[in-house]
Amino acid sequence: MTDLNSCLIAKRNECATRLLALYKQANAGHIGSSLSCLEILVDLCFQRLGKDDMLILSKGHAAGALYTTLDLSGRLLDAKLDTFYKDGTLLAAHPPCSGEIKAIPFGTGSLGHGLSLACGLAFSQRFTGRNFHVYAILSDGDCNEGSTWEAVLFAAHQKLMNLTVIVDLNGIQGIGYTKDVLQLEPITDKWRAFGFAVAVAENGNDFASLALAHDQLRDSAGPRCIIARTVKGNGVSFMQDKVAWHYLPMKDEQYTQALHENSASCS
Repeated sequence: MTDLNSCLIAKRNECATRLLALYKQANAGHIGSSLSCLEILVDLCFQRLGKDDMLILSKGHAAGALYTTLDLSGRLLDAKLDTFYKDGTLLAAHPPCSGEIKAIPFGTGSLGHGLSLACGLAFSQRFTGRNFHVYAILSDGDCNEGSTWEAVLFAAHQKLMNLTVIVDLNGIQGIGYTKDVLQLEPITDKWRAFGFAVAVAENGNDFASLALAHDQLRDSAGPRCIIARTVKGNGVSFMQDKVAWHYLPMKDEQYTQALHENSASCS
């Protein structure tokens, strides 16, 4: 294991401990969704995002993962993590619409909107003279929405080389398994047919797999898409691949077990 991989794993485990505490204190759900994209966020925040780059979490229900990763990487300068879910907080259940947090340019969570926002940001580079990259993290549910595919068409037509989409494909959405709600496969063929360069991270919860996918797209002459095949509730055995953990909060004994399993993965 490389030193970089070890460092990213340590950061991931610290973020996981923090987000579990946040969700327990708030007695709130969306824990499974946060854990499925945590490695994607850690990978971006600790080794890919440049000073002027932008990140759009279209699957805004995973806000706990976003907040903890931004905070640990020194980007959450405008709000206090321990105010999560509390009255008057900037850190609500979904990323805020207020624009008061510099690292969160738009409020998200109504699925299907995030990629359009990301495309607008990426396209704006042509008129501002600034040099930056835009990363958008989508969910299975995002890919159910027609507005997502309109944005995909726009990005390909405009050859947005400064746009990378990462689909957190955990196979579950709010009301069931994706294959039962609205089948997306063969999803890689769909993104390619719409004009994106596509790579697959077969284990989207593994930093080496994510790095390989990013490397495969490095020289692409247009917009890029990484299909990251992840596990809902990754790292917590009783949450993994369970539909119920899209919404459920943790009971005390479940929280203790989740912390124990996360701590064990650090050793």
